[in-house]
Amino acid sequence: MADIIHRHHVVQRGQGRRPMVFSHGFGCDQQMWRFVAPAFEADHRVIVFDHIGCGRADITAYDEVRHARIEGYAQDVNALLDSLDLHDVVFVGHSVSAMIGVLAAIAKPERFAQLVLICPSPRYLDDPPGYAGGFSRADIDGLFDLMESSPQGWASFLAPAVMGAESPADLTDELRASFCASDPYITRRFAQAVFLADHRHVLPQCTVPSLILQAGTDAIAPPAVGQFMHAHLPHSTLVVTDTVGHCPHLTDPALTIETLRRHLGG
Repeated sequence: MADIIHRHHVVQRGQGRRPMVFSHGFGCDQQMWRFVAPAFEADHRVIVFDHIGCGRADITAYDEVRHARIEGYAQDVNALLDSLDLHDVVFVGHSVSAMIGVLAAIAKPERFAQLVLICPSPRYLDDPPGYAGGFSRADIDGLFDLMESSPQGWASFLAPAVMGAESPADLTDELRASFCASDPYITRRFAQAVFLADHRHVLPQCTVPSLILQAGTDAIAPPAVGQFMHAHLPHSTLVVTDTVGHCPHLTDPALTIETLRRHLGG
């Protein structure tokens, strides 16, 4: 257990018994949950952690093969749950961590009670004519090229798009700084794993009940993507909030907490 806690900089708080695990998105770390996670500490065992290559996770645990695909991060999640011997887990995943949670739940459904998927996407690339993921291949290739040529420039380009036009400047600056703080090589490979993945085909395999929390305006995972998730993910509930941007847990934490509480019955 000590190895897992060190590897992922695991932090546990709360007075409840039921575990609630918060998993951050691309280029972020567990601090992105600071406005939401504490609200559940009175009645849950709240667990936050950093993915390998992010935040204060042990960078030496990065594996070129394992972490070249999102499935590798899902394996990390299940290793964490196994090590802490967690059952009846409420897993809250933002952005790419939503699909990481889906993949982890497909592999070990017995560990999970519920999934909360905040602004999820099974595929970020458009697949015309039937699927609009939000990005063309030229968009993604341009982002990869910018990550190669300008470690600061890509963060300045992507952070405002992620946070949304109405986001406070300090939150956009925080996200930009978070992008820049990660190891450039690992971040670039993580971006490739995220933006080139296609997990649409696995959605019907997930048997764990899930809440899809979709922002009303989101340039990264448009509302049509949330509707696609809901249509193909069994036992799912779709809630579209009147929020702008890809990070409602940062820009509107009160609404996020209220929605989660209503869904969880707490």
